[in-house]
Amino acid sequence: MAQQNFQPRPQDKFTFGLWTVANRGRDPFGDAVRDTLAPVEAVKLLAEVGAYGVNFHDNDLVPIDATPSERDTIVREFKKACDESGLNVPMATVNLFYDPVFRDGAFTANDPAVRAYAVQKTMQAMDLGAECGAKIFVLWGGREGVETEACRRPDEAIKRLREALNYLCEYALDKGYDYKFALEAKPNEPRADIYMPTTGAYLAFIATLDHPEIVGVNPEVAHEQMSGLNMTHAVAQAWEAGKLFHLDLNDQVPGRYDQDLRFGSANPKAAFFLVKFLEDVGYEGARHFDAHAYRTEDYQGVKDFARGCMRTYLILKEKARQWNEDADIQALLAEMNEERNELPRFKPYAKDGAAALRSYHFDRAALAAKGLQYEKLDQLTIDILLGVR
Repeated sequence: MAQQNFQPRPQDKFTFGLWTVANRGRDPFGDAVRDTLAPVEAVKLLAEVGAYGVNFHDNDLVPIDATPSERDTIVREFKKACDESGLNVPMATVNLFYDPVFRDGAFTANDPAVRAYAVQKTMQAMDLGAECGAKIFVLWGGREGVETEACRRPDEAIKRLREALNYLCEYALDKGYDYKFALEAKPNEPRADIYMPTTGAYLAFIATLDHPEIVGVNPEVAHEQMSGLNMTHAVAQAWEAGKLFHLDLNDQVPGRYDQDLRFGSANPKAAFFLVKFLEDVGYEGARHFDAHAYRTEDYQGVKDFARGCMRTYLILKEKARQWNEDADIQALLAEMNEERNELPRFKPYAKDGAAALRSYHFDRAALAAKGLQYEKLDQLTIDILLGVR
């Protein structure tokens, strides 16, 4: 392979959240297995493994009950650590799911005081992100959902969500923040049903906002794959719509809880096609890893995890280059997509062309009988992924 060491470089734009490398390994059945890692130490860890940037929720960096003086001290030390380590802060977000006040949701909660508090907390998180240089602000509505449909009408929840987003867009514009909002979908967990379950649902919702030009999406591998959906298709739809503002890379076994596995560790073939798509279309945003090390690991294992996420991406990027340059694969693709000059054109629409298409005779049986060689194409892909080609 052309790049045998697969070491990350700044132009790769690999980023991690404070909540990823500082995850202590707690789960619903067991307590933490790693000591608390302070934000400054997390920055040093990420710099050591070669990351480009670090992202954060508001309370990953500043505890929810911190005083203004404590907040300023924490932010000053964090920014100093980033400057000294050469790490950027491309994205910030807000935690509207952990604190008990959000047990019924945040922007969609029935209590208007909770909804107002959620908007206030998000404004403060936007201030914090802007202070640290973030240009992307992600919103994940982890508690925006229900266990029982009896609690509220879902159309009312959508209206509340729209009201909050419109207000926050206005706040960003009024403050002069150069933010792009990226909305993150998930079908379930922690709520039984989350209101915006898919990237496609958010794309439809964005079109109803007052400022859709500054709102896009943040697809996540695990959130798409946990319900059996195709992450590459979600990313492609967002890209084609001009709304792929950010994305979260990890891995996930379909049908299970949100696992946040090391990128490419469960479904390398799916990860390959995702990487290939991003590289083929020239995606220039950050490659953000929203994943956690195994609960078995100490912080040396966390470093191995972070290095592994980046290394796998770079390996798959090289595999994508090899796939694109493989003569047999390209010959198959050319044959599959060969133009048929004798066919009437149906784009752009014209009356004469429509009449010709309407009257043209297609040999349906011949079209149906032709083999498409997808088995061969797929096996060539597998050969490349397994390193025998």
